Amino acid sequence: MISCNFSSIKDIRVGDRIMLGGGESLPAGCASVEIMSGFRGLRSGMELVNEGRSLLRIVSGAWADGVPGAKVWVAEILDLLPDCEILDLAIKKEGYSLAYVTLSDKGAAGQREDKAGPLIAEMIKNALPVSIIQGYLIPDECNDLKALLNHLAHVSCFDMILTTGGTGVGPRDVSPEATLAVIDKRLSGFERAITAAGLEKTPHAMISRAVAGTIGDSVVVNFPGSPKAVRESLEAVLPALRHTVDKLQGDKSDCAIVL
Repeated sequence: MISCNFSSIKDIRVGDRIMLGGGESLPAGCASVEIMSGFRGLRSGMELVNEGRSLLRIVSGAWADGVPGAKVWVAEILDLLPDCEILDLAIKKEGYSLAYVTLSDKGAAGQREDKAGPLIAEMIKNALPVSIIQGYLIPDECNDLKALLNHLAHVSCFDMILTTGGTGVGPRDVSPEATLAVIDKRLSGFERAITAAGLEKTPHAMISRAVAGTIGDSVVVNFPGSPKAVRESLEAVLPALRHTVDKLQGDKSDCAIVL
């Protein structure tokens, strides 16, 4: 349960976005809801519910300016907000939150359409229940990717962070290095599955250096840059992706039942 103060919200419509956070952490001049208590454990994709109505969906998180250790959240308004000041809202999580990151110098410069990233979103949405999808298109810069991966995992708290591009041996291919620098645990089985799926199509798959692992409660997987290779690689790991996220986030059910 999360207690919120809606007294400062005016002229807000369904579909608008507002800020959530502690009173001192909220930036001045923007539409915001003060969280009075209970905001620990929020993740992107979670919904805040009152009497069966989903009012707000968490979109992303950020560290508050000038308030040490304070976090603020961006939330999308899903339904008409109540005409009251203090309200207790239940937290609902249905489906998984996905952030996909496309690494492409040309794409980031507007010289090439990103088709691989949206394909990841489409395949995940068709295979798994999804609460929210956010896409990012950045140049092939190691430090940029490291910073973004850390933010998506530790601040916005996405369940799945899937990257595409930068897994080869070219001078600008840095996705594996960036990912290895920030993951906590490596998921070598995912990497082997991606390589095996690629080798069924072409011997060139040998040069893929895709890395998979975990950051906090988030699963991170690198995929190749071409849409064809993305489809083949993602199909190879999809059967284990949901189970991996569930286990990482504390699911205590048995992994297999022995008959």
